[in-house]
This record gives sequence, C-alpha cells and structure tokens, in this order.
Amino acid sequence: MASKIGTSFFIVAVLFLFSSFVIATNGQEEIKLLLTFKASLRDPFRFLSNWNASNDICNWYGISCINSSHVSEVELSGKNISGKLSSSLFLLPFVQNINISDNVLIGELPKEMFSCLALRHLNLSGNNFSGSLPYGSSPSLETLDVSNNMLSGGVPSEIGLFSGLKILDLGGNVLIGEIPGSISNLQNLQFLTLAGNQLIGEIPPELGQLKNLNWIYIGYNNLSGEIPKELGYLASLKHLDLVYNNLTGEIPSALGNLTSLQYLFLYQNRLTGPIPRAIFNLTNLISLDLSDNYLSGEIPELVIQLKNLEILHLFSNNFTGVIPRGVASLPKLQVLQLWSNQLSGEIPEDLGKENNLTALDLSTNNLTGKIPGGLCTSGRLFKLILFSNLLEGEVPKSLSYCKSLARIRIQNNLISGVLSPEFTKLPLVYFLDVSGNRISGRIDKHKWEMPLLQMLNLARNRFVGSLPEFNGSGKLENLDLSENNFTSSIPTSFGNLSELMQLKLRGNQLSGFIPEELSSCKKLVNLDLSENQLTGQIPSGFCVMPVLGQFDLSYNNLSGEVPSNLGKTESLVQINISHNNLHGSLPSTVAFININASSVAGNHLCGGDIISGLPPCKEPRNHVSWFFVTSLVLVLALLVFILLIAFFIRKRSKAQSKKVDSDEHGVWQLQFFDSKASKAVSIDDILSSMREENIISRGKYVTLYRGKSSVKELHFVLKDLSDTPALHSSFWTEMEERGKLQHTNVLKLIGICRSEKNGVLLYEFIDGKSLDDVLCDMSWQRRRNIVVGIAKALRFLHFGCSPSVLVRMLSPDKVIVDRKDEPSVLLNLPGLVGRDSKGFFSSGYIAPETRLRKEVTNKSDVYAFGVLLIQILSGKGPADAELGVHDNVVDWARYCYSDCRLDTWVDVAMKGHSSNYHNEIFETMNLALQCTGKDPVARPSSNDVLKTLQSILRPRSCIS
Repeated sequence: MASKIGTSFFIVAVLFLFSSFVIATNGQEEIKLLLTFKASLRDPFRFLSNWNASNDICNWYGISCINSSHVSEVELSGKNISGKLSSSLFLLPFVQNINISDNVLIGELPKEMFSCLALRHLNLSGNNFSGSLPYGSSPSLETLDVSNNMLSGGVPSEIGLFSGLKILDLGGNVLIGEIPGSISNLQNLQFLTLAGNQLIGEIPPELGQLKNLNWIYIGYNNLSGEIPKELGYLASLKHLDLVYNNLTGEIPSALGNLTSLQYLFLYQNRLTGPIPRAIFNLTNLISLDLSDNYLSGEIPELVIQLKNLEILHLFSNNFTGVIPRGVASLPKLQVLQLWSNQLSGEIPEDLGKENNLTALDLSTNNLTGKIPGGLCTSGRLFKLILFSNLLEGEVPKSLSYCKSLARIRIQNNLISGVLSPEFTKLPLVYFLDVSGNRISGRIDKHKWEMPLLQMLNLARNRFVGSLPEFNGSGKLENLDLSENNFTSSIPTSFGNLSELMQLKLRGNQLSGFIPEELSSCKKLVNLDLSENQLTGQIPSGFCVMPVLGQFDLSYNNLSGEVPSNLGKTESLVQINISHNNLHGSLPSTVAFININASSVAGNHLCGGDIISGLPPCKEPRNHVSWFFVTSLVLVLALLVFILLIAFFIRKRSKAQSKKVDSDEHGVWQLQFFDSKASKAVSIDDILSSMREENIISRGKYVTLYRGKSSVKELHFVLKDLSDTPALHSSFWTEMEERGKLQHTNVLKLIGICRSEKNGVLLYEFIDGKSLDDVLCDMSWQRRRNIVVGIAKALRFLHFGCSPSVLVRMLSPDKVIVDRKDEPSVLLNLPGLVGRDSKGFFSSGYIAPETRLRKEVTNKSDVYAFGVLLIQILSGKGPADAELGVHDNVVDWARYCYSDCRLDTWVDVAMKGHSSNYHNEIFETMNLALQCTGKDPVARPSSNDVLKTLQSILRPRSCIS
C-alpha cells in the first residue's frame, strides 16, 4: 500500500514538474516573441519601455494574461508606434485578442498572420499596411478588421474558410476585383464592411444566405448592376448602405421584407423608377436616404407608416406630384430634405406641428401656396431652406418667435407682406436671405439685434424708407440691400461694421454724400453703390482701403476730381465710376490703366494716354535746368557701367557651372544644379533616354521621359521642350533661377540642356505617383499630410524666394506623391499659364482674374490650391459630371457646405468610416472656400493658409 502511494506521489510530482517546465518554457518563448516584435518598432512615446525580461510579462504595458501565465491580449491601439510588423506577434500560442489599430505601421502583412489557432479578435485598422491580404484560415477568428490601410489585390476567395467570423471589415483600402461568392460560407457573419475600395462587378446574391447579418456597408466602390432581391432574405438586417456606386435598375420590392431595418442608404447611384410601396412597410426605419439618383414618380402617402423615421433624404431626383401630407404626421421626423426635384402643390399645412423638425430643405421645386405657420412648433428648427419655388403670402409671424433658427433661405419666391420687428431680433440667425421676393414696408425703425448675423440679403424686394442701422451686428460680413426703394443717405454707422467684406446698395434712391466712415471697413472687398442719387466727391479714404477689390460708383451724381491715389493699391482690380459729373485728369494708377473706357464714360475726364477714347490732358511746361539733365545722364551712364560689369562677372561665374557637348544634333549646352547629376549625366544619357518606350506622358507642348545615367545608375525625369513655343533667353534665365530652389515639397530641377532650337529640363526622379492616380484610395489621415506639404511648398515659393515664384498651374497631375505620402509640386513652365501636363487649358483651377485678364499672382496660386483642396476633401474635380445644377466645383462645394448633406463629402475624405476627424474636415473645407473667393484680395495668403492648416491639424499631428 505504501509503495502504491509512493508511486502515485512520484507520478504527480513528475507531472507537476513537467507542466511547470512547459509553462516556464512557453513563458520564455512568449517573452522572446514580444521582444522581437518590439525590436521591429519605433516607439516615440516609450509606451513599451517596461518590456524587458526583468519585469513580469503580465505586467508589461498593453499585455493581459490568462491564468496569470500566458499572454492572452495585446492592446496597443493609437500609440503612434511605427515600423514594419514582425510576424512574431502572431506566433504567441495563447493570444486571443490583438489590437494594434490607429498607429503608423507599414509594410506587408505577415504570412503567419493567421497562425495562432487561439486568436479570436484581430484589429489592424488605421495603419499604412500594403500588399494583399494573406491567405489562410482560422475557424476560431471572430473579428477581422484591417480597414483604413493601403491593402491591394482582391478579396481572397479563401475568405469563406473563416467560418467563425462575426465581424469582417476590409473597408478603406484599395482592393480591386469582384466580391467573391464564397463569402456566403460566413454563416455567423453579423457585420460586413467592404466600403471605400475599388471593387467592381455586381453585388453577389449569395449575401442573401447570411441570415445573421445585421450590418452591410459596401458603399464607395465601383459596383454595378442591380440591387439583388436576395438581400430581402436578411431578416436580421438593421443597416444597409450601398452608397456611391454605379448601381442601376429599380429598388427591389423585396427590401420591404427587411422588417428590422433601421438605416437604408442608397444615395449617389443611378437607380431609376419609383420608390417601391413595400419600402413603407419598414416601420423600424430611422433614416431613409435615396438622394442623388434618378428616381421618379410620386412620393406615396404610405410614408405615414414610418413612425420611427427621423431623417428623410430624397433630394436630387426626379420626383413629381405633391409632398405627401403624411410627412406631417411623423412624430420623430427631424430632417426633411426634398430639394431639387419637380414637386408641386403646397407644403403640408400641418408640417412641423407633430414633428420634431430641426432642418427643412424644399428648395428648387415648383411649390406654391404659403409657408406653413407651424414649422417651428418643436422649438428646434435651425435650418429653413425654401428658395427657388413659387411660394407666396407673408412670412409667418410664428417664425419671428422661432429662437432656434440659425439659417433662413427663402429667396426667389413670390413672398409679400412686411417683416415683423421680432423677425429682426432672432438671436441665433447667422445667414438670412429673403432676396428676390415682393416684401415691402419700412425696416429702418427696427432694431436689428442679431448678434451672430454674418450674411444678410434683402435685395430685389420693395422695401422703402431709410437704410436700417446694424449696431448690434458686429459679425456682419455680407450686406446686400440693392434693388429696393430705400431713400435718404448712407448711415455713417456702416463704418462700424469691422467685419464687412461685401456691401451692395445698388439700384435704390439714396442721396447725400458717401460717408468717409466707410473707409474704416478695412476688410471690405466689394463695394457697390451704383444706380443711386449720391452727390459730393469720392472720399479720399477709399484710396487706402487695403483689400478693396471691386468698386462701383456708376450712375450717380458725384462731382469733383477723382482722387489721385485711387486705384494705387494692388487689390483694386475692378472699378466703375461711369456716368457721374466727375472732371479733371484720370489717375495713372494700376486700376485705371487696366480698365475699359466704358468704366469711366459719361464724365468730364481727360487722360487719353491712359485710356483710349478720353481726350488728352493739357500738361504744364516742365522747366528743367541743363545742369539737372546733365547730372541725370552722368548718373545713368555710371549705373549702366556698373550693371555691365556685374553682368559679365555673373556670366563668367555661371559659365563655370556649365559644360558644352555636341553630337550629330549640334552643340548642346548643359548646366547642372546638382553635383551628383553633374558627375553622372552626359548628353548621351539624355538623348538615349528620349525614346518611345521611356515616355511617361505626352502633352501638346511637352513630353516627359524616364531617364537613367550610364555611369552611376542615377535616375531622373526629362521634360522635352521641342514643341514648346518661344524658348527665349528670358525663359532660360528663369529656369536657372528655378534650379536654385531647394525645398522638400518642390520637385527639384537638377539641370537644363539646350541648343539653339531645342531644350530639355532634368528633374529629380521620385518613386511615386501623381496625386490624380492615388487620391481616390486615400484615407483622411493620408490626405492631411499631402495637404500640408503642398501648403508648405506654396509658402516657400511665395515668401521664401525673392522675387516670389508662381506655380501658375496647381492641379492633381502637378503633384507627385511618394511612398511616404510626401508631395512634391511640379512648377508650370513660364508662358503656359493654365495648361495641364497634356497641354490643355484646365479652367477649373484657374482663378477668375486669370481667365479674364490673364493676370497671375500669388493669390491665383491660392485659388488653385483651394480648388485642389476641395477635390482632396470631396473627390470631385472641376470637370466632374455630377455637380448637379452648379456651374463649377467651387459653387457646388460652397452650396454643400452650407445647405445640403455635409457628410456627402465628409464620407469621401473619411473613406466611409466613422472617425473623430469630422471637425478637421469641416474646418479644412471652410479654408478651401476662403481660398476660392472670387475676389483675390479676399483670399488668404499662402502663409496664412499654412498657419490655418497647422492650427486645424495640430491636435492629431506634429507639423513642422
């Protein structure tokens, strides 16, 4: 008996020692694996400082253990760690949860990524991983999130082997190809996101077999075909998002079977036909967005069944008929946007009384009748947009007491009556436009107590009396009271509007002098006082207004002489003083030299040497002594002598940096600005590289080649100028100056090669692609770096060079992005203003003053940067075919920013995923709109642009 007990004890002891040895061995192996992982990283904030063998592995930062012995979790999300991902992390034998999301990791994903059979949750999102998704299988894996990276290739057909997956998020990458049908094997899948890729083909009907799905997000791709009716089998589905694709056909009625559905987003497709009546069986719907399609027919009264609906977006379609009365009975309705359709009839009389309205946009339809009085019954209505309809009657008095209103746009209707005094005291209104109506009465006795008011447009109405005072509107930027029946004089108090940028009083019956106090409005850009009865002289203070750009005093009764300094400031680019009683000589300032004679006609002015069509002014005799003339000649001769000496010295020094070579084409002169290129590149290298197989792009005036030296394997880019007109000496002089430019974000000119009739420019070679080619695949985190880099380039060119250097043409094809998302701007050739790399006139990026007067300034570059910024943010360029009724992308962006669904373009920048960057994107879009102001002087300088960007982006990035 004793021997048996002893034997049993011995066996237990051996097993205990063996298990202890295994645990210790495994523990040592896990330490080794994690230290290998750490060695592959850069950890600037030293989160991993306690990762060493002297500390218990279970106490390491970000590490959790199971049974106090084995690593079960690695949680290192958002720690700013960078470097390549070591495969050792995936060899931990007991790890169940790995989360290293929102860092700066790069490289391809390890092939061993699915080696650990214990792994259940894997989150690698928000990094810069590239390459394809590794093949493999892991039946125990429940969560796979590799979203917001740079993964390429297709969705592997082996994805169906991950039978235990509940969450699959591959969104925000550059995946191509079709969605494999094998995805139907993921029978446990609850959450599917493939949004923000480049997937093509049709939506596989096999998705209808995934009975546990409650979320489908496959928007922002290039999917085509019809929406499969099989999606109607997904009884558990709560969220269906197929936006920004090329889906066609009608919305299948089978979607009406999705009784659990809460969110249905199908906007920005090519869907046609009516809304299926079955859709209104989805009584759990919270948000329904079918906007930006080609849907037609009437909006059914069945909408009354959607009692849980909070947001209804049906704008930008072809809907006809009336707005269903049922929308007025939806108790939870907050946002109703039906703009840009063909709706007619009246707005439902009870709209707002039983709703919880916060935003209403019914603009650009054919609506008639009156504005309902109950729209603000909830007390939460902040946006009321009804412009461009046929509405009539008075503005309801109830709106005068709607304290929540912030934005009111009811212009271009048939509204009449008067504005009540209470309407001018709404405390939160910052944008008020009632122009183009029939509103009458006096408003000069009202106290305009709108402390947040920035824009007020009362133009083209029937207001009478004196102009109102705006003493309590210190933020007012835009004031338009034109084309009314205002009388009396312009209040001197307008000079206290320190933020005023635009003042339009045209087409009234104003009299009296123009108050000198208006010159105190230092931010005033556009001043239009034309078509009134103003008298007196032009105030001399207007000569020194720093940003005044457009100035119209035509058709008044002004007298006296034109101030001699008027138009001296560079900002004043458009001036009209025609049809007054002005006399004397016309100032020889820049503003008058560049204008048309019609802008000064109808006066008694002289100045034929300035503008043709005016009589010459009598010049007094100039009695100059012979001594003065002789002295002047001697001084000039001395200056010429000094300049000649400097020229020859400079020419000699330049000649030392040049070398001459020749071949069968004649004599070539080479000049290098880079020492490596000077030692490595010969004329033979240049000419031998200019072959058909080396062409990068061919344009009307220039052809780009990829070049390589035969000595030291130096790569470069050649720009052949053989078809470029007018290669004068001034052209080459400017090229020599450009060769001195040194900046990280400006593509470096390393040399020039020219003969008598031809020329070639040599640029540094950057291993990357044009912004045009990569933009659609980028997350906001990547776009931010590019935006700042381009802004740094502009500031350097405008303020770091003397004289400043102009980009002349800034567009996505002029920006090269390397593998680290660092942009380099390619400067346009002098004389080819507005032409892109293919030689075509890209008017979308050209500032208005350049198009009209061929005037190119720093502010023209800022305008182009603003357009580029809009494209980076929204994905829409100047030539985009889907700008709706808007003439250009700037007008579209300005409208969307203020009046339509803001997340239309935010989702593009975010690649369709939720994030904390929304405020950054909104502020950046606001900056883009400032940069694209029509008046150049109203635009910020490139220095201010960069400072603003640094302020906006500083919270999440370190920007030098």
